[in-house]
This record gives sequence, C-alpha cells and structure tokens, in this order.
Amino acid sequence: MTEEIIIAGFGGQGVLSMGKILAYSGVMQNKEVSWMPSYGPEMRGGTANVTVIISDERISSPILNSFDTAIILNQQSMDKFEKSVKPGGLLIYDPNGITRHPNRKDINIYSIEAADEAGRLGLSKVFNMIVLGGFLKLKPLVSPEYLHKGLEKSLPERHHKLIPENEKAVEIGMKLLKAVQVI
Repeated sequence: MTEEIIIAGFGGQGVLSMGKILAYSGVMQNKEVSWMPSYGPEMRGGTANVTVIISDERISSPILNSFDTAIILNQQSMDKFEKSVKPGGLLIYDPNGITRHPNRKDINIYSIEAADEAGRLGLSKVFNMIVLGGFLKLKPLVSPEYLHKGLEKSLPERHHKLIPENEKAVEIGMKLLKAVQVI
C-alpha cells in the first residue's frame, strides 16, 4: 500500500501541520513516510502545500506529479491540483471560498464544510483536524492511537493539553464528510 497525497491551501490554514501530523502518525505506525512542504514567502495568506507519502514499502522519491488524493482548501489550489489527481483517485475540498467546484468525472469527490463547523464551534485552530478527520474516514491510513502519538510528536509540549480537542475535531470531520461524486 502506498498513498500519495497533496494538501493545499492558504498559509495559516494548518496545511503544513496537517501533513506533518499525518506523516508523524505514519512514522509512529512503522510506515515509510515522506513529507515535503512548499510555501510562498508570505507565510499567512500565501499559498502553501505539502506532499505526504505513506507506504508499506520504501519510497523512491518525494517528488510527485500526480496524486492518489488531493485535499484542497482554496480556489488557487483547486485550479492547480484538481488535474493532478490520478484517475480513480480522491479529491476532498472545503467549499468555503471555492468559486469553481471540481468537475472531473473520473475521480471520487467529497466536500467537508470544516471552516463553517470550526467557526460554529469557535475553534478555528482545529479546522485542519476536521479536514484530516474526513480524509481518515475514507482512507484510514493511520489508526487513532497512532494519530494520538503523531499529535504528541508534532505539537510542542506546551500544546499537549489541546490534543483531546484535536482528536474531537477529527471525529467531527468524519461525520461532516459528504459525497459529491463517487465513481
């Protein structure tokens, strides 16, 4: 099993953190992992993306041109990465701020209203974990115990008190995911 993932959105949405938590969780589960971030100089508000590969086998290269899964959190990323999903692959997106929804007919498409839910809960900092929950519902690459270990490893110790909140956000994301198109 090898899963090649691109997570893309604006800086400040937790794109890199989501990828890092997923990658650390894979490492804790004894998987082969690659985590390769890419972001503009703006930090918050600029575009950011991260490629994560989780595999049972050795990973030959972290550089990818196509992906099994794309997690898209803004329109610029939709425009750039929708076409990079492999036929039969998966695209998950938050419709908040998306003006042109995905229109490919050869991929599975799901939406998750994570930004709205995080706002309703007053927990904007767990937006990315809600999205991650939706992804893990469809592709349970890491089990909850290893996700917990990944959170412990990637969050600074002073933020460990927030781990239960993050795990709750993952559970919420699993319930929020909606199928748009399943092939």
